[in-house]
Amino acid sequence: MALFHLLLFILVIPSSNAQWPPSPGYWPSSKFRALSFYQGYRNLWGYSHQSVDHSALTIWLDRTSGSGFKSVKAFRSGYFGASIKLQPGYTAGVITAFYLSNNEAHPGHHDEVDIEFLGTTFGKPYTLQTNVYIRGSGDGRIIGREMKFHLWFDPTKDFHHYAILWSPREIIFLVDDVPIRRYTRKSDATYPLRPMWVYGSIWDASSWATEDGKYKADYRYQPFVARYTNFKASGCSAYAPRRCHPVSASPYRSGGLTRQQNRVMRWVQRYHMVYNYCWDPKRDHSLTPECWR
Repeated sequence: MALFHLLLFILVIPSSNAQWPPSPGYWPSSKFRALSFYQGYRNLWGYSHQSVDHSALTIWLDRTSGSGFKSVKAFRSGYFGASIKLQPGYTAGVITAFYLSNNEAHPGHHDEVDIEFLGTTFGKPYTLQTNVYIRGSGDGRIIGREMKFHLWFDPTKDFHHYAILWSPREIIFLVDDVPIRRYTRKSDATYPLRPMWVYGSIWDASSWATEDGKYKADYRYQPFVARYTNFKASGCSAYAPRRCHPVSASPYRSGGLTRQQNRVMRWVQRYHMVYNYCWDPKRDHSLTPECWR
């Protein structure tokens, strides 16, 4: 009987290892200096829906407008991060984003690297979506490379640090210094190489954001608020000398991840990834050759 109760306890109580990732052993965010908002960014749209208090930026969406911001400089590689706190409750249809893009320089034919929080309904977790576009457009022909995660913590309870490391060889997405995805350059056709700016925004994407558009933004719960702080943007600007060396997410100056970082990334993808475009049988994978190369 004692053995039975022990086995029942093991089955009912989830393993802590299946909830929280092991240590990555290296913390790249500590290698880059934090910026205040105005040191590196400017308002892009929705100025009346944005406020700065000390080093923290608050942006919000209501029935009249959302808001967005943009880095002062364009970059050709670098580490880009921000600590973000999301709104609890009903946020279906609302996107809170931190991303790289050159849409303003190449409208209709731009590159983009996204961290997006897909709003949710009561009692369901936020989905963190990572995505990479190469020479895409917004007219329905865009080829997304989405990987989605349910995080191991509640992103509405506190600030957590989300980052993109982009170099000529790879893109690494990190959450609190834990690598969750690595997208490597396998060909020029499937990798963004043109300079990009850093953006953040909150906006209404009711047509697709929550369960493929099943749940829409409900403005009875407005305003929808997101807070950003601990901004980091370090790397080679678009006009830096060619000798400027890309930054790394690991102790290796040449880039890549350590074995421990790779193990942690595999662990996150095993326990917390909920969608991988390469595994979607409904996708036309002739358009995403990196999935099988």
